[in-house]
Amino acid sequence: MVLNKIMDTLMNNGHGGKKFIGTVVLTKNNVIDHSALDRTVSHFSPKEVSLQLLSAVHADPAANGLKGKVGKEACLENEVTSSLPSLAPGDNAFNVTLDLDVSVGVPGALIVTNNHATEKFFLKTFTLKDVPDEGDIHFVCNSWIYPATKYDYDRVFFRNKSYLPSETPEPLRELREQELVNLRGNGKGERQEWDRVYDYAYYNDLGNPDKGQDYVRQILGGSSDFPYPRRGRTGRPPTETENKSGWRTDEEFGREMVAGVNPVVIRRLEEFPPKSTLDPKVYGDQTSKIIEDHIQSNLDGLGVFEALNNNKLFILDHHDSFMPYLRRINSTLTKTYASRTLLFLKDDGTLKPLAIELSLPHPNGDQYGAVSKVYTPSKEGVESAIWELAKAYVAVNDSGYHQLISHWLNTHAVIEPFVIATNRQLSALHPIHKLLQPHFRDTMNINALARQTLINAGGILEITVFPGKYAMEMSAVVYKNWIFPEQALPAELLKRGVAVEDPNSPHGLRLLIEDYPYAVDGLEIWSAIKSWVEEYCSYFYKTDDIVQKDCELQAWWKELREVGHGDKKDELWWNKMQTREELIDSCTIMIWIASALHAAVNFGQYPYAGFLPNRPTLSRRFMPEKGTPEYEELQSDPEKGFLKTITPLLQTLIGVSLIEVLSRHTSDEVYLGQRDTPEWTSEGHSLQAFERFGKKLIQIEDNIMRRNNDVNLKNRVGPIKFPYTLLHPTSEKGVTAMGIPNSVSI
Repeated sequence: MVLNKIMDTLMNNGHGGKKFIGTVVLTKNNVIDHSALDRTVSHFSPKEVSLQLLSAVHADPAANGLKGKVGKEACLENEVTSSLPSLAPGDNAFNVTLDLDVSVGVPGALIVTNNHATEKFFLKTFTLKDVPDEGDIHFVCNSWIYPATKYDYDRVFFRNKSYLPSETPEPLRELREQELVNLRGNGKGERQEWDRVYDYAYYNDLGNPDKGQDYVRQILGGSSDFPYPRRGRTGRPPTETENKSGWRTDEEFGREMVAGVNPVVIRRLEEFPPKSTLDPKVYGDQTSKIIEDHIQSNLDGLGVFEALNNNKLFILDHHDSFMPYLRRINSTLTKTYASRTLLFLKDDGTLKPLAIELSLPHPNGDQYGAVSKVYTPSKEGVESAIWELAKAYVAVNDSGYHQLISHWLNTHAVIEPFVIATNRQLSALHPIHKLLQPHFRDTMNINALARQTLINAGGILEITVFPGKYAMEMSAVVYKNWIFPEQALPAELLKRGVAVEDPNSPHGLRLLIEDYPYAVDGLEIWSAIKSWVEEYCSYFYKTDDIVQKDCELQAWWKELREVGHGDKKDELWWNKMQTREELIDSCTIMIWIASALHAAVNFGQYPYAGFLPNRPTLSRRFMPEKGTPEYEELQSDPEKGFLKTITPLLQTLIGVSLIEVLSRHTSDEVYLGQRDTPEWTSEGHSLQAFERFGKKLIQIEDNIMRRNNDVNLKNRVGPIKFPYTLLHPTSEKGVTAMGIPNSVSI
């Protein structure tokens, strides 16, 4: 009946058809492509784009009755200048007039032809308006349309109506099947930008052996040793030559301490051998067993104390944090060590591992000190496999410390009292409330969720990270040493000894590891935040006296110290909040923690640790000793021995699934230098200062990309060819390893 009515309407038009108006919504190429490599000027002409309707009810006799009848071709007309409510920024709308005659009838598909020579565009939707008894007919496209010369078939889009395969109208059935054939491809050739092919392949495109051994990477997938999800096929042939994977190199091992997901622990070695801060009355002698003979040959001609005095020796020290808990941790299925890793700063700016010390509590009691063994780099035979395992135990320590301390405690946990106190003591009218409120967005919610599913008894963290049920208890012990002013980035770098004061340097200090991506990028971000906070606060607080007499501000600070962080209420741990400088420093620290620090330790989790062998979270057995079956297995099959030692499959799946979610930006993310409401304040001075802050962050983005392209800065990219972008202020949605959201919201 509906079809008959449409036919009657068409016939009554007097010439067997009727003109219908359609609207096309698209985005031009130059609107979407923002990369520096593709800033082409658009020469888009609507007349070069044509549309044809294809019938869902009438077959084309010329096609042996298998395909629907195709209507007359019509080109896009002039752009619709009136604003459409559905248009997003950057979208363009064009009208098109189509003849819908009896031979076509009800359209079920749309053919789109791009006759431009080189121009592409992103087609969003096509709407055919006022079809009798059908109303508007919609085609949702959401696809790039390249020039027709790039395809050997028509670009076809179906109406937004669903059919099971067996219920597909006959004129559309072959078209439906052919479209799937096009999308599957033929499994041959190298993928091009315009190809619409979804095919599978192993991860065989990570390396480039033709450039030399340093570019050889392991093929992932297709083997029991390195199983992996299939990727989209690009057509590049599998590599035929194996060498070590980039993540296994000593260079990458050292680089991730300054440009990885946990770049906030490494410190300068100030005494040799390294000493412990654990109480000797309880834990005996915990001094390191690393001696000069272990490292002397790897110091590029320097003596040990010469290297020490020249600020060339650094340490990743996870000994004292974990040693008090090892006896209890190792009574479970976990079998691990407390670790110390010594590194040497080479002239090219990279860090070379010198020795790894793995320690266990003395079997006769804690008071007898530690039982330690020292491992040094090796590239051949079973000693090479032993060295790889030693690095894996270090990574297990570092993963646990990262999740418990660097991530949860030092960002999520410490910022929550500030959120509570700000809402309790500072009115929404208070300028400091307006300054800080965006940096507290969703923090209470995400922390509450974490307490229910992640850090609770039996939660994901206890399942996947080696301290298990002692995880949160250990973080409480570390919190004893948390001091608020030391959370300022410059103060934190000075405390770890990786920087020294230098009044002639831009930030008042000089980095001892000059190519320290986290610190270099971080200091620029820190300075930008502080300049913005200083401009903002100085507008409202002209003198120190105003700070002291601000009753809400003083109540806020008192409650923070005495209640929010009540276990550390002693004034020695805090600024006194008596001066403008203390107010500015305090607000800068809060914003830094909630935004940049959290971004640096959170959004790289999946990019760096999604491949678990790079950052295992558990170890299941101790280092194999000579004469044992485990040692013989490591000697005969190093890969099998390695995989049997680190995180098992179930915990790997759970852990990787978690960090994939934690590393993802949402589509409504609000980044540093942005506000979700432009009219967040009526003070012109504040708005102008905030605009300057945003422009400064844009400049920092350019600086980061420039540094990443500097081949002399070897820690920016490293052997795995993965640039450090975790402090790049903005990002697209998804897992991008960049972007600084305003708040701890994931």
